[in-house]
Amino acid sequence: MDRVRMSARGWWRWSSTAFVGVSMVVLLASPAAAGSIKGVVQFVGRDVELRKLPVTIDQYVCGKDKEPEDLVLSREKRIRGAVVWLETSPPGVKPANPAAPVQIDQKQCVFIPRVIVVPAGGTVEFLNSDRLLHNIHSVSKENVPFNRTQPKGRTIPVVFAKPEIVRIKCDLHAWMTAWVVVAAHPFYALTDPQGEFVFDNVPAGRYVLGIWHERLGEAKTPVTVNAGVATVTVELGRK
Repeated sequence: MDRVRMSARGWWRWSSTAFVGVSMVVLLASPAAAGSIKGVVQFVGRDVELRKLPVTIDQYVCGKDKEPEDLVLSREKRIRGAVVWLETSPPGVKPANPAAPVQIDQKQCVFIPRVIVVPAGGTVEFLNSDRLLHNIHSVSKENVPFNRTQPKGRTIPVVFAKPEIVRIKCDLHAWMTAWVVVAAHPFYALTDPQGEFVFDNVPAGRYVLGIWHERLGEAKTPVTVNAGVATVTVELGRK
């Protein structure tokens, strides 16, 4: 078992360090064959204190506090909502075509879902199911920024043209955050509640996986694909 460790920069106001360890089992076959990448993103290192977030306004809808959603772990301490992708698209793979709009709702003063993946050129429909006023305020570099008020029942469609990770916030309710990951090609995935991800039909070759998590930062690690399954365990956490 090979292990690769590297540092990653934190994305939040407090200083954090992400590190990645990788174990891979590759089933060898013809170089021309396609295979799959299956993996998990595992939290390791010093524990992170998870405190409830106080709610100071609109408690009649929002409640008195909120569970922290910037780090959600399974019983095995696997990380939910991490984004994994191939740094370089396999040769001959076309960019993902924008399909039906992806929706982000606002319910009880929380964005649902918190993290989504949408292809470049795709549309996100922002909804508001709460009986109060929200606003959607983007923080981006590559895509045109926006800041729009949103009363209950109004749907606001937004096209995200260029690949990047865009933060969405509500200035009226400071704890509200969502992330729109604009994908450059089809090989992007979100880890599920068990911290797992999978890429199928990956042409044989050597790739670099990119990994991003809103609280733990980002990292990269190599993976080799042949016919069969390349199994990857990514360790991400704080030293």
